[in-house]
Amino acid sequence: MDFLLQNTLSGLKEKVFPADGEALRFYCCGPTVYGPAHIGNFRTFTIQDLFRRTAEAVGIRTCHVRNLTDVDDKTIRESQKAGLSLKEFTDQWTRRFEADCKALNLLEPHHSPSAVLHIPQQIELIQRLVDKGLAYKGQDGSVYFRISAFPDYGKLSGLCREGLVCNADGRLHSEDEYGKEDYSDFALWKGWKEEDGPNRWESPWGPGRPGWHIECSAMSMHYLGESYDVHSGGVDLVFPHHENEIAQSEGATGKPFARHWFHPTHLRVEGQKMSKSLGNLYTLDDIRAKGFSPEELRYVLISGHFRQPLNFTWDSLHAARSALQRLQKFRAKLCPNSSAVQDPVGESVPGFGIWEPVMESLADDLNAAQALGRLFTLLPQAESSLSADPAQRATLLEGFDRVMFAFGLKLDAPAVQEVSVEVPEEVRALAEERWQAKQSRDWAKADTLRGELASKGWIVKDAKDGYSLSHAAG
Repeated sequence: MDFLLQNTLSGLKEKVFPADGEALRFYCCGPTVYGPAHIGNFRTFTIQDLFRRTAEAVGIRTCHVRNLTDVDDKTIRESQKAGLSLKEFTDQWTRRFEADCKALNLLEPHHSPSAVLHIPQQIELIQRLVDKGLAYKGQDGSVYFRISAFPDYGKLSGLCREGLVCNADGRLHSEDEYGKEDYSDFALWKGWKEEDGPNRWESPWGPGRPGWHIECSAMSMHYLGESYDVHSGGVDLVFPHHENEIAQSEGATGKPFARHWFHPTHLRVEGQKMSKSLGNLYTLDDIRAKGFSPEELRYVLISGHFRQPLNFTWDSLHAARSALQRLQKFRAKLCPNSSAVQDPVGESVPGFGIWEPVMESLADDLNAAQALGRLFTLLPQAESSLSADPAQRATLLEGFDRVMFAFGLKLDAPAVQEVSVEVPEEVRALAEERWQAKQSRDWAKADTLRGELASKGWIVKDAKDGYSLSHAAG
């Protein structure tokens, strides 16, 4: 089965394959570890995990690299506010990120390089650019990439070089004007400033630290080679980050950087853009506090097409719960002695049997929405074909588990269970108050009361004429 994916670089749907015939080498821009990742970040990381799982499910070996940005303006600034060394500060947020990834059942990358630990590779790459006349030292001790010397600049984003006025972060700040030949040139190495404190490394151009863009180029080429198969990140990274990566990488090597680029689009929350001011930058802990599981969040995050904005709502988590319970019940009929999916992907790739249409959708531009629709359409047919024949059940189960592996759904024990004990009066009163608020269309109060119930370990599920209460599994 061919795996096709829209290529941001060409604008076309193209076949995904390993150029070396061995393993699909792909790089994902990872988190900046200065705080907890929010569900918008995890939409991108979960879609990238879906990409890798789909590739492996159809028989493509992978080599997956996802970096950690542990030195930049934000990590330095926030570590100093916290009174911690840069390493102490970023290590704590790295552990939090990795724990969240595990909870969301993201496959561990084959390499998770730290930017700090690869500063020698970054200095070497900058030196190559200086030697070629593509970079220069500014008056402030920083080293800048000379965009005018790279004619192909803009080929990923479609932006023309003329008229670009941006700094390394895509915005123009007066403090970055000095020492640059052109406003649009971006920093490869940032000269040390007093506010950086002890965070400085020696280089041929004086003390300082790497710019954000050079980190990804140096780390990806170190692990994957100067040319590799696929590069991914959120759509907000197309410009300037990925555009700058292409310029500095191809400028240094004279070779194509990545053949294929794909960019998951933004997540919206209740129809609004995610922002601190709106208070909707939810983390995985926030989702748990509302009484939902990481698997339910994962289901929501993969349920839409990656090239279309996904609107996250609390109701979507309820729908995810129902969908997962339906899948759990089906698998229990297939295999009563095991409720959790085992990862079935190995060297051999048998057919998917009745589930082939589901994988065809995933392998056609990661169309997860269509794939899930086909999956639930096939469930009644699969149930009607069940028999006592162990061989038939084994074949059906193997194909089903391979599809669940691609989705990254483990189908563990249900997140909630109906309680057979009496509901405490305090909980019942809160639930009733919430129901009345909902009838009065006081949505803010109803949502607040739902949160209070969740904090006490109770889940409320609305129906047309009332509600039911269930207790979160411990």
